[in-house]
Amino acid sequence: MFKKLLIELSVELQKKNIPYMIIGGQALHLYGEPRLTKDIDITVGITKERKKDILHIAKKIKLKTLVNDIDDFVEKTMVIPLVQEKSGIRVDFIFSYTPYERQAIERARVVVIDKEKVFYASPEDVIIHKIFAGRERDIEDVRKILLKQKIDVEYVLYWLAEFDKSFDGGFMARFKSLMRK
Repeated sequence: MFKKLLIELSVELQKKNIPYMIIGGQALHLYGEPRLTKDIDITVGITKERKKDILHIAKKIKLKTLVNDIDDFVEKTMVIPLVQEKSGIRVDFIFSYTPYERQAIERARVVVIDKEKVFYASPEDVIIHKIFAGRERDIEDVRKILLKQKIDVEYVLYWLAEFDKSFDGGFMARFKSLMRK
């Protein structure tokens, strides 16, 4: 079910010329150790002003919105939460257009699934997202990626340092601690 939906999403996003990358648990399947996840998180490299394009895609592939006032929700969260009712798979489109996110989307890895290109966040960008989220399961996911993948440590450190300047989150220290272990 996930595979078919990922392909449909990718095809429609490419038709609308919307840059994107699959993040979260679906990307973790490529780089770490798969874990049960019932959602697909997609960072899109467009502004929220193009939400109608995302809603058009959702309608075309039969995804239902999970909130009543989509305009208000997107304004507050920068996310369009959807669900494929027949499978129960949730799909979150996350509007992103910061310099980091633009670069991360440009660095996305192409994975061919049934002859269709699907763009996944690089392992480095999955690590950055998970360090930023900081939940215990995200930190464990980072450990697994570090054990299984050769990564560009300098890239990760650069962006975590940038986030530390803006959010004072101790992101770089958390990552360096994981690297030592």
